[in-house]
Amino acid sequence: MLVVEPMVAASLNWRLRRSFSLVRSQRFPPLDRSASARFRRTPAASRPASRRRGGGESRIGLESSRTKQRFVGWGSAVESALYLPVKRFLEDRGFVVKGEVGGCDLVALKDSEAPLVVIGELKLSFNLELVLQAVDRAASADEVWIAARISARGNGRESDVRFRHLCRRLGFGMLGVSPSGEVSIIVTPISPMPRKDPRRRSQLVAEHRQRIGDPAVGGGSRQPIMTAYRQRALACAAALANGVGRPRDLRPIAADAASILRRDVYGWFRRASRGVYALTETGEKALLRWPQSPSAIASVIPSLASGTAPGPVIVARSMRRPAES
Repeated sequence: MLVVEPMVAASLNWRLRRSFSLVRSQRFPPLDRSASARFRRTPAASRPASRRRGGGESRIGLESSRTKQRFVGWGSAVESALYLPVKRFLEDRGFVVKGEVGGCDLVALKDSEAPLVVIGELKLSFNLELVLQAVDRAASADEVWIAARISARGNGRESDVRFRHLCRRLGFGMLGVSPSGEVSIIVTPISPMPRKDPRRRSQLVAEHRQRIGDPAVGGGSRQPIMTAYRQRALACAAALANGVGRPRDLRPIAADAASILRRDVYGWFRRASRGVYALTETGEKALLRWPQSPSAIASVIPSLASGTAPGPVIVARSMRRPAES
């Protein structure tokens, strides 16, 4: 057995560690932190073109720049951007289209003895959630169309034969919207539809016909939907703000004015005295958010009908009375 003196062993250990540290320093040279700090503080404009991000002839730099711009475009897109192209597509075929009716992104009617009801659902891409929404709407319409953007690379679901066959079997139409806004028919709804829901169908037709104009953009979900009921409630609020306080005087602009004031769904109205209503602060804010034209309440305010009260409808704070004890 070899016996090594303690001093000799310590010397060998020191030499071995020294040699290992030299080898490691050659393979992994230390970082010059002062130089890297100077480089980070150097403005991009003063750096050489080859060292700037996206500069020089690097193909990788160009590719990453394009990808970054493309992702910015995807993030800024919303479903409501598809509403106007699809609306124009259906209007060219004789339909009257309105957005966000009864929870549907759009509802289109073609007036006849038995109106043809078409429901459209919008998504940024064709996916299972879009098909499930169409299945939920199928019992309320004669036709259901699903619309989405066409993939720029051509590898979206619209190119999948299985997805198209699924829509054909379910009886759904597919519309593709190009980046330029052109709408193309991918699948036509020719298959028989499921059993109809007459009650739901009649609700959609009534809501569509009672709305004044097309106040809601289809596909949006972050703003309150301007329903026909909200339009009538705003008309009643505008009349209250201009001196009309009894429900019977509001019937020319809303047949269900008494129910609207009594139920007070939005918190806009309060009972000032028996048979007389006034606006709350929330109602005044609603009129500022959705101002009403004088023609909307001209039938109950003669001065507006005769033109003696020019200008927009003004919220009358003088209507407010102290609460009864």
